[in-house]
Amino acid sequence: MSDIGDWYKRIPFFTKWWLTLTVVLSLAGRIGLVQPYQMILLYSNVIHKFEIWRLISALFYYPVNPQTGFHFLVNCYFLYNYSLRLETGEFEGRPADYIFMLIINWTCCSLIALTIELPLLMDCMVLSILYVWCQLNKDTIVTFWFGTTFKAMYLPWVFFAFNFIIAGGGISELIGILAGHMYYFLKYTHPQEYGVQSYLRTPSFLYNWFPSRRIAGGFGVPPSRSSATADQSNTGRHNWGRGRVLGGDVD
Repeated sequence: MSDIGDWYKRIPFFTKWWLTLTVVLSLAGRIGLVQPYQMILLYSNVIHKFEIWRLISALFYYPVNPQTGFHFLVNCYFLYNYSLRLETGEFEGRPADYIFMLIINWTCCSLIALTIELPLLMDCMVLSILYVWCQLNKDTIVTFWFGTTFKAMYLPWVFFAFNFIIAGGGISELIGILAGHMYYFLKYTHPQEYGVQSYLRTPSFLYNWFPSRRIAGGFGVPPSRSSATADQSNTGRHNWGRGRVLGGDVD
């Protein structure tokens, strides 16, 4: 148990709380401590009855049952793995910038989900952070199930196709990809291509709440063009399913 406790303590702040709230709220719905109907995102209830909490609960709640249990565990793995990679990698020492990215992606996912009456946001948000990580590590080689290897930039689309074929879904994954692409384009692609400031600037109050921390090279700063290029030149392998259900570390 001490090993589990040590592992949990080492999880970075936002990843820890996101994963914890997801597991706790989903299991609470499974055993009847909360009513699933009160957790899901419903347009009429949010807009006309001002049940604003649904925008939050729909992110953390996922209906766990024998049919959805495996998909829930896969989502939890992706949430942990790629949120951890972003929070301790690209956003190391910059918690305000990381929570701002999550807020932007959540806002985009929520607006689209309300429009098309999609009741849950977990799939969307997980794919949105996966997309951002894959774009920041485009040329990293990843290995999917059955030994299939390809560049990380294709992973969100492979995951979408896999879920579309196996589970008949895909809409949530597309929304997540769209949200992640919007953030990445406005934060990185557009400023670098046109030499302008990013449209997405973290509000100062977030820096007051979550001040930047000193890391090896000084305080955390947004990536420069050269650092982005260095990330894309990484050719390390990201192994899936070797000793784990899914995924592994980049060598």
